[in-house]
Amino acid sequence: MTTLDFIRHGEPVGGRKYRGQIDDPLSEKGWAQMHAALGEAAPWTRLVSSPLLRCRAFAEALAAQHTLPLEFEPRFKEIGFGIWEGKTADQIEAAWPGTLAQFKADPLQARPAGAEPLDQFFSRVSAGIAHILDTCPNQHILIVAHAGVIRMALAHALAMPLVNAYRIEVASAGITRLRYEGARATLVCHGGRL
Repeated sequence: MTTLDFIRHGEPVGGRKYRGQIDDPLSEKGWAQMHAALGEAAPWTRLVSSPLLRCRAFAEALAAQHTLPLEFEPRFKEIGFGIWEGKTADQIEAAWPGTLAQFKADPLQARPAGAEPLDQFFSRVSAGIAHILDTCPNQHILIVAHAGVIRMALAHALAMPLVNAYRIEVASAGITRLRYEGARATLVCHGGRL
């Protein structure tokens, strides 16, 4: 049995926005959110992190604190949001009225210009998960990642249609636990703390 704990990064500098692959660091609030979510717990055999700074810096600190092996997985970068990158919901609505509602209703077809296709994002996240399951069997792993990555992990684990993925709320520093027995995944918890 392999257990994958996913934790979304805390709030980055600049607050809430469609950040995508912009490499903003965590804010002080974001660091506090991450520490509060995990406390002193360290039940993992290893850590895997998105290479983006808002995940990487915390993963490096946690790995050093608990002497855990750490791997950076580029397949766990957040989805690219194209022309929306770095913009708040209000800025997007002002520039392209109605497109956010269309995106939420159909994230497969109503993508912003230049955005990574959702099916390609799903495929890369799924490949990253498959790699971990193949190379780290029977381990308990913490994956420091992004809201989109966690949505794709849930879609992969639960065979959920991608069109429904953005119906899942993923809180800052929220923890999702998936347990794998062979190819069968079970959702143990979502949005919690340790």
